[in-house]
Amino acid sequence: MAELTTLARPYAKAAFEYALSAKALVAWSESLAFASAVASDAQIQLVLKSPALTAIRKSEIFIDICEGKLDEKVKSFINTLSVNNRLPLLPVIFKGFEKLRLEEEAMMEVSITSAFELSEGEKTKLLNALKARFNKDINMVSDIEKGLIGGLVIRAGDLVIDGSIRGRIQKLTEAMNS
Repeated sequence: MAELTTLARPYAKAAFEYALSAKALVAWSESLAFASAVASDAQIQLVLKSPALTAIRKSEIFIDICEGKLDEKVKSFINTLSVNNRLPLLPVIFKGFEKLRLEEEAMMEVSITSAFELSEGEKTKLLNALKARFNKDINMVSDIEKGLIGGLVIRAGDLVIDGSIRGRIQKLTEAMNS
């Protein structure tokens, strides 16, 4: 995964810098999100990795599938990715772009994984605590994973806070085995 991120980073940065200078961050974000979803499709992945198709043909097929969802600059970006055999990296490029966009907008995406659905009060309290901790607006995404047994796992950038019962059991097991 680190290798894919390394390959995708210059493209994400270039797209971000262009979108920022053109004052089109939201439009580029939406276009890249759509293109990323298309590129993630299993059948499209087969087309993008096909050695029988030229880079230009792959680009044409991809843009045709996106039918009207991409402006000319994004189409040009897609062509560049295709020529450099990087179209399969679009989902990783999109994640990198979004990370840069959120930093620019002083926002942080935080993923909350819990064993059970959080109430609105709990979400609000958690959101306020995260805003105070990181001094940024928070875009909170929550998931449910029954295997946690109880508690939460919070992922904010590189920081992971594991307050789950499963995490505590794993730490206890490691402590007992060492």
